[in-house]
Amino acid sequence: MRLADVGRWFRAIGLLALLLVCVGGATLIFVAAAGTGAAGAPAQNAGASWVLTWSDEFDGADGSASDPKKWTTESGGGGWGNRELEYYTARRTNTRVEKGNLVVEARQEKFTGPDGVSREYTSARLKTEKLFAQKYGKFEARIRIPKGQGMWPAFWMLGDDFPAVGWPACGEIDIMENIGGEPGKVHGTIHGPGYSGDDSLGAPYALPSGNFADDYHVFAVEWEPKEIRFYVDGHLYETRKPADLPAGTRWAFDHPFYLILNVAVGGKWPGNPDTSTKFPQQMLVDYVRVYSRQ
Repeated sequence: MRLADVGRWFRAIGLLALLLVCVGGATLIFVAAAGTGAAGAPAQNAGASWVLTWSDEFDGADGSASDPKKWTTESGGGGWGNRELEYYTARRTNTRVEKGNLVVEARQEKFTGPDGVSREYTSARLKTEKLFAQKYGKFEARIRIPKGQGMWPAFWMLGDDFPAVGWPACGEIDIMENIGGEPGKVHGTIHGPGYSGDDSLGAPYALPSGNFADDYHVFAVEWEPKEIRFYVDGHLYETRKPADLPAGTRWAFDHPFYLILNVAVGGKWPGNPDTSTKFPQQMLVDYVRVYSRQ
């Protein structure tokens, strides 16, 4: 090789090295940018994961009551603010552990409670108030819901300041509600001061086919400081933020909430049972799990 050729060879190698450095630098810049959100801020919860903080797998003996260290069973038949027809009891006929599930059973039967109130239906309502509450996190349950006109199963949460401030000031997060007249649809909803009842903020999720009572489904919310996301079987279908609230109202989701499971019968939203509704009806809860960000 002539000296001139050697010189040209070294110059070519030098240019190639410079090109590789430039390309590598651009790649690093691109990768760094891909890991940021708007205006170069870190992506929300990037690298964060959920850590289990509370759960009930309902693995007690068949026929046993729910764990009293985790759940309180409410009672009463005053309509619960919704013109409901059931009387909630703590009897094993209405709530029990069976085959790895919590059973919440609605029955058509004459029942008179210790308060003298008589109803034609019984059911159950369980809550974790004063036993467990959490501010923010992922809250989920695997549930097979009942079916039929007038049935109203729900998995939901109330702010733990409910005794002090009342509803809706305490806030309410309905992770899952179904009314029997909509067998293939569930609703996720938030209630607060100025946006409750008929003025609440929510959205439905409809199955592509079939009915929710045909099988188990996982219902969940991921609750962050300024955002609540609703899921069915891992599918995100609704997101709520303070910007969604009516003008002049307050975001009520900045303090601990406790869990509630119940099956109502009748009421102003689902309407009453009719001759097509078969009893007893059961809501089967495979598990309830709560997580926090790591």
